[in-house]
Amino acid sequence: MDSCYHALGFREPPFQITPDAEFFFPQPQYLTAIGHLRYGMLTGSFSVITGEVGLGKTLLCRYLLRNLPDDVQTAFVFNPQQNFLEIIKSVYHDLSGESTDSSSPADVQKLLYDKLIAINATGKRVALLVDEAHRLSPEVLEGVRLLSNLETDKRKLIALLLVGQSELEHTLKLFEMRALRERISVWHRLQPYSRAVTVNYIRHRLDCARLRGSFGLTLPALQAVHWYSKGVPRRINLICDRAMLMAFLDQRPAVSVGMVRTAAREVQGWDA
Repeated sequence: MDSCYHALGFREPPFQITPDAEFFFPQPQYLTAIGHLRYGMLTGSFSVITGEVGLGKTLLCRYLLRNLPDDVQTAFVFNPQQNFLEIIKSVYHDLSGESTDSSSPADVQKLLYDKLIAINATGKRVALLVDEAHRLSPEVLEGVRLLSNLETDKRKLIALLLVGQSELEHTLKLFEMRALRERISVWHRLQPYSRAVTVNYIRHRLDCARLRGSFGLTLPALQAVHWYSKGVPRRINLICDRAMLMAFLDQRPAVSVGMVRTAAREVQGWDA
């Protein structure tokens, strides 16, 4: 399959759905989200980023982790379907490089607190970034909130950054989550792309992967991708990838509207 893309002039597939930070699209809402998360890291705040499926939240996390402020050390939870003990063990391992066999949450929290104090003494800040945070149970979320109580006289020892689907919003609106809600200093919601942003996104991905030539999508095809994808990046990628394969097989110099229509029908089963 890679030979197909190479023949079209690309070093790699432009529309993979894996969260490759090399393809990060510096669209204003993403830059705003990055700014909010960085603010949370540097101030010890509780920050929340939410958005529907396919809007690029995991890619946002990966890009942030690759472009951290110099004085920030992170723990990253990408599988939040764990209990609180497993979560804090994972955080402790990320920060210390050490594991613990303790089955006592209190003991592990003491280890974590001591490690945070040691990191703080070096002048660094610590941030816990949780991707897929909508999978956290209310009980685990409450435990995570209690981590925000870890502090010195001068500052918080750990910033908490939650990134998840809209289900996270519903959980945070529960009555028993009111103490956590009061801690949230930044809450940003990602939105689907407009037509203009969709066009720029597609061109950005093509340029990132291009080796040579000018293969692309016609302007009507670009606009059709937005129509069928509703501006959701994952859908855009699926449609464009399939349409490019059609263009390759038909030996066409560009993707047409008809190819986009057929691709949308094939990859999503829509009545396109």
